Amino acid sequence: MIIEIDGGHSGIRFSACHFIPRHEKCSRLHGHSYILRLRLEGDIGQDGMVMDFVTLKKELRAFAAEMDHMVLLPAKSRDASISSSDGSVEVVTCGKRYVFPEEDVRMLDVTVTTAEEMSRMLTDRLVSDVRFPSNVKSVAIGLDEERGQTAWYKKDL
Repeated sequence: MIIEIDGGHSGIRFSACHFIPRHEKCSRLHGHSYILRLRLEGDIGQDGMVMDFVTLKKELRAFAAEMDHMVLLPAKSRDASISSSDGSVEVVTCGKRYVFPEEDVRMLDVTVTTAEEMSRMLTDRLVSDVRFPSNVKSVAIGLDEERGQTAWYKKDL
């Protein structure tokens, strides 16, 4: 059995900006209106459900709120030097220098802020944060950068 949460219909979305060093077009600072999606595979439990949607939506909404209207930066980047001082975050990458107010920045546990890496990070966080019932076999998070462009990461439990 598969259950799915479509953040587009459930209002689980966020807007943020990022850049991808060394990419021809996406190396420029730009933004997206992201949508979070979730897919759970498992058997129907004793309560008649694979898992309660309420718990899952709460976690996804918290992820979205954390990144909404933020500058997303890759904490593990090999292509960007990121430093923080006096309430500002400075990023130097590929001949460019950005300075952002620290309060507007969200450092992500990724090497690059692609939808692929962010969906993996979010799936790992969800698995770490939520106690899944034993009937759940896998969890996957999809992240839309744009309508029709979704990166999925699936983790078997």
